[in-house]
Amino acid sequence: MTSRIAALSIDAVDPRTVADFWCRVLGWQVRDEEEGGIEIGPPDPAQPGIDVLPVPERKTLKNRLHLDLRADGSATEQELRRLLELGAVRVDVGQSADVPWTVLADPEGNEFCLLGTAAQDL
Repeated sequence: MTSRIAALSIDAVDPRTVADFWCRVLGWQVRDEEEGGIEIGPPDPAQPGIDVLPVPERKTLKNRLHLDLRADGSATEQELRRLLELGAVRVDVGQSADVPWTVLADPEGNEFCLLGTAAQDL
């Protein structure tokens, strides 16, 4: 027997802003919303999602866990432009200039990476 990931959790001062951002990025939807947070995910409820949970303090350090995204159905450069238009910002977490990914952050500063190779090019 093994374990299965049910959800990843993201802490946020403004859970609605962060949940809306990730829904637009991933093409997901809000699955459930309660006072304790917002659950987002793909339409298939058997697939893992993201729980966006309220916290009183802002993020101060680099994430210990982050998402790696891959463009799917478009070129990586197009996806990077789309993510920036959605509100992502480029960030420097100490990566060298020649890495094949771009480090970005969501509206509350949670880092994630856009990998250099699109899904259709694998």
